[in-house]
Amino acid sequence: MTRTAAVIGTGAEPENPGRDGYAMAYHHATGYEAVDGCDLVACADVVRANAEAFADEFGLRDDRVFEDYEAMLAAVEPDVVSVCVPPAVHAPIVIDCVRSGLVDAVHCEKPMAETYGDARLMVQEAARHNVQLTFNHQRRFSDAVRTAKELLDDGEIGSLERVEFAAPVGIFDYGSHSFDLCNYFVDETVGEWVLAQVDYREENVQFGSHNENQAVVCWEYENGVTGFGTSDSGGESEGGPTGMVDCHNRLIGTEGTIEIAPSGDGADEPPALRIRRTGDASWTAVDVADDLHDWTLVGRAIADVVDCLETGEEPELGAQNALTATELIFAAWESSRRRGRVDLPLEIDDNPLAAMVESGALAPDPGEDDSDDGDAKAGEAETKGA
Repeated sequence: MTRTAAVIGTGAEPENPGRDGYAMAYHHATGYEAVDGCDLVACADVVRANAEAFADEFGLRDDRVFEDYEAMLAAVEPDVVSVCVPPAVHAPIVIDCVRSGLVDAVHCEKPMAETYGDARLMVQEAARHNVQLTFNHQRRFSDAVRTAKELLDDGEIGSLERVEFAAPVGIFDYGSHSFDLCNYFVDETVGEWVLAQVDYREENVQFGSHNENQAVVCWEYENGVTGFGTSDSGGESEGGPTGMVDCHNRLIGTEGTIEIAPSGDGADEPPALRIRRTGDASWTAVDVADDLHDWTLVGRAIADVVDCLETGEEPELGAQNALTATELIFAAWESSRRRGRVDLPLEIDDNPLAAMVESGALAPDPGEDDSDDGDAKAGEAETKGA
């Protein structure tokens, strides 16, 4: 059976994506084209020129290029839709697609939504309308991540005691991947509590949404495994994240430690994966085929989305998994707002970081570069296009 796919939010071309974009729609489209029995048939973007450039790149007919995504859904009725718009408008577009009755699956870019209430609503509506909903935490498909999980499951570091991460940019944007991978390593166990603090002295807007400058997050899962994560928008060194955790993800067990994308202790080319067992004097590099940043991972995510649509199995990137990670993000910000521990499940609907900025509790300096402001306003205004 041939499946049809469409993209909402093409963005600019990969050669000139702008400061606030990675041309994700192009990576999604390439993924659909690589799947046997799946045809990319349409696109929509509020900027007509962007949609036309995307159509030229992927050979779409002129009558399959739209500015209004609802018109596209009605005309084409695609089986699966990729949503590649800014996070502030993920929820209304995803929910419109889900409620339309015209699609079987929606694959949305991360992070889920700009408020926790919207994130929950997306999951609720997808389940209510029997639509497969996934979010593009494609790093789960990295060979470095898969191999780390195999080593963990094989008992190479004993029983898992703690997961750690470092997230450049912030726990909402980059950290969406970080929390998701932590949850992957603990087999999707839900959180018990979160305790965190953030600093936001300089405006840090990514894809139209606020991200803190720095954060320190502690949490515990229901199975007793603890978590520790940091963010630092000051940047990323050539060898990996800077800050208190000097690797992207760390797994600490009773008999050793595994690090994914370590800083490398001064090495010019640190390994994508390494392990040190208790008693070892040094780290041992583990050979893997790719790291966390390979664009082919998006294609693997797309392939899983389409395959699960055929088999009826639960996708690796299913909405509930994404929501479990998103709960930890918003709980961290809520902990900062309350100045105390937050017990889960999280019972808020808003965005605590944005609320603190709006109330003046956090007052970041706008800085000299206002180029992100236009992206934010465009994203906030967008409700019926891409």
